[in-house]
Amino acid sequence: MQVHRDLDHLPEFRNAVITIGTFDGVHAGHRFIIQQLEQAANDCGGETVIITFDPHPREVLAPKPNNIRLLTTLTEKIALLERAGIDHLVVVPFTKAFSEMPARSYLEDFLVARFNPHTIIIGYDHRFGHNREGGLELLEAEQQQYGFKLIEIPQQVVHDLTVSSTKIRKSLHEGDISLANELLGYTYFLSGTVVHGDKMGRQLGYPTANLHLTDERKLIPAEGIYAVQAGLKGQPELLPAVMSIGFRPTFNGTDLRLEVHIFDFNEDIYGQELTVYFVEYIRSNLKFDQVDALIVQMDKDSAQAKEILAGL
Repeated sequence: MQVHRDLDHLPEFRNAVITIGTFDGVHAGHRFIIQQLEQAANDCGGETVIITFDPHPREVLAPKPNNIRLLTTLTEKIALLERAGIDHLVVVPFTKAFSEMPARSYLEDFLVARFNPHTIIIGYDHRFGHNREGGLELLEAEQQQYGFKLIEIPQQVVHDLTVSSTKIRKSLHEGDISLANELLGYTYFLSGTVVHGDKMGRQLGYPTANLHLTDERKLIPAEGIYAVQAGLKGQPELLPAVMSIGFRPTFNGTDLRLEVHIFDFNEDIYGQELTVYFVEYIRSNLKFDQVDALIVQMDKDSAQAKEILAGL
């Protein structure tokens, strides 16, 4: 897959079959659109082209703290779309000026001039241009003049896509990892750099890798204890682990910690990138009156996580 970030130096696409969207999560619902792209490209001997935006449009149009939590960072999205077999991904820098482009200019100067599309596959409710004044009706009115074929994604499919994204976020916020993974079509993951903590886990017999997220906009699942798999960058093997997300209530913590205990592992990985794949939620966080009681519970959590992961 070729990734293009410079709109002034795009290649001449061969019978471009394009669609436009954020594709956050590249979840199972998005695969329907990707299949349509591939089928249309096969029919015309063309190339599949996805147009996406960075940053997320909501960050520009409605900037608020924590306004958007991403299911996938741009880097993760690129990797997932490449795995899906897309020919070209065009990452459009989304700015206020871009959002204020008149709808007809968006069609003529952006879509037609830069992509010369053979086919445009678009949702029935897709809006574009200043004040969202453009939509399917404008594309339908101009498709003969500009010579592109228009394929509408039906209302029910668009609804299912929206529901899927909402359900995935809700499931992750509630710790329902099984449902989130089912809707995604893969295991939810997040990546971060291993940083120094206060070594409390080591004192308890459970040394942990403390993660600092690669992208702070990434959605963090609900607080609690999880059975996870951990992967170090550049190493194909996934390691069984247990993860804690929370404020460490037993020690009256005040900052959210992402802590991963990798079983039977004692290498120094500070500064390295670690990706955590969420397999199953084990329990919510608890406050213990005594440290010994916490250690007993951690033993139980580890045993449960090992049992879960052994079944993969």
